[in-house]
Amino acid sequence: MARPQTSRAWQTADRFGAVASFLCAVHCAALPFVLAVLPLVGLEFLADHRFERAFVVFACALALLTLVNGYRRHRRPASLMLAFPGLSLLLLGVTVAEPYPLALHSVLVTCGGVLLASAHFVNLRLDQRPPHVHEPGCVH
Repeated sequence: MARPQTSRAWQTADRFGAVASFLCAVHCAALPFVLAVLPLVGLEFLADHRFERAFVVFACALALLTLVNGYRRHRRPASLMLAFPGLSLLLLGVTVAEPYPLALHSVLVTCGGVLLASAHFVNLRLDQRPPHVHEPGCVH
């Protein structure tokens, strides 16, 4: 049975998701260090919790859409196994950890973003691999 071809739009969405997740991780890792500088350069909106929540919701929605679609094509769960803990950490970081010290929030969201970006990269890689064909004598 032939596997459906990955459309360029899905690959672009996956790449965009990987970049967005990675930028989210960098943003959250750097935020405690640059918090005082942001207003000086006109970027204080980057420290706003509403901006962060909106960005996390966008990254999570894009990840679910692209990674589930990728799984439907390649039937390999590796990207989802990275994505679900990443999504959990991101959502915990912007909800439950908000009243706690900034360091906890930053660690949770940074780790979640890195896992989510990794899931997108794995998904792209899996889309490029040929599917496994079961033949007589195959042990898998």
